[in-house]
Amino acid sequence: MKEKAFQEYYPEHFSHCYGCGVLNEHGLRIKSYWDGEESVCTFQPMPYHTSFPGFVYGGLIASVIDCHSTATAAAAAYRADGRAMDTIPPLRYVTASLKVDYILPTPLDSPMMLRSAIKEMKGRKVIVTTSLSVDGRECARGELVAVQVPDTMIGK
Repeated sequence: MKEKAFQEYYPEHFSHCYGCGVLNEHGLRIKSYWDGEESVCTFQPMPYHTSFPGFVYGGLIASVIDCHSTATAAAAAYRADGRAMDTIPPLRYVTASLKVDYILPTPLDSPMMLRSAIKEMKGRKVIVTTSLSVDGRECARGELVAVQVPDTMIGK
């Protein structure tokens, strides 16, 4: 049986995101998984994700870091609670802030590999650091502050 991505556990209400929503037919549909204590995501940009010939648009890079990091925050919260990701109540996180450093131009023709780690978990806040590389070269890194969606917004 194939391991489910973090995003495949989201309740329907939270599955429409352009970056990670499995129900958004026009979205990026990124998928994130655990690899030990880090989370990983591989994403192949399309030719139309270009900034200039041969390189990825920076907004796409930020979007992929954003959605992978919020998924990582949710998965880490389940893990910290000792719960499976399909248990109720659902835990869902959104971005409070995102900082992205663009280190090298990101090639368009190879998959982007994202690796994230939890920097801090405190209450309803999780700080996630992410490195984005292509062919083993770090092209961008991000730090995201994720906050847990209030219970009043779950399922509405």
